[in-house]
Amino acid sequence: MSIEAQHQSCIDGLKSAAALVGGKKIRGESVRVLLENIDPEENPKYFLTSVARGFEIVKAVGHPQVQFLYDFFHEQIAEGNLIEKLEKNIQHVGLVHIADVPGRHEPGSGEINYVNIFRKLRELKYDRVVAMEFLPSADPVAQLRAAGALASS
Repeated sequence: MSIEAQHQSCIDGLKSAAALVGGKKIRGESVRVLLENIDPEENPKYFLTSVARGFEIVKAVGHPQVQFLYDFFHEQIAEGNLIEKLEKNIQHVGLVHIADVPGRHEPGSGEINYVNIFRKLRELKYDRVVAMEFLPSADPVAQLRAAGALASS
């Protein structure tokens, strides 16, 4: 399929999913359908390698329960410019994944400035889930505590 056809297929599929979850809740929280990009280095055959395209798709679906899963690790590898894209699209972000580049290790171990990202999330009043999706380079419990402290600082 062409890129354009894949793009439209993604929109159509998400609209169908939105119809299935529309108005549904679990423990008082709206059910959400999340779209995530994957960097082209990790999976070169994956259609959605760009956060910008992902946000275009979510906007085209136009349903509040269809949101974007912003994985900073994948986007840093794919295109970078993490904070500007976050600022422009925060209302469409339903979940963020945290891991540093290179190696997918804990925040602060690589090139992503997570202090600035966490500060920006607070500034933008992001109140949804932040998932630590990293591979700890040392004691997992200690690394999770350190990541939580970094996010709270």
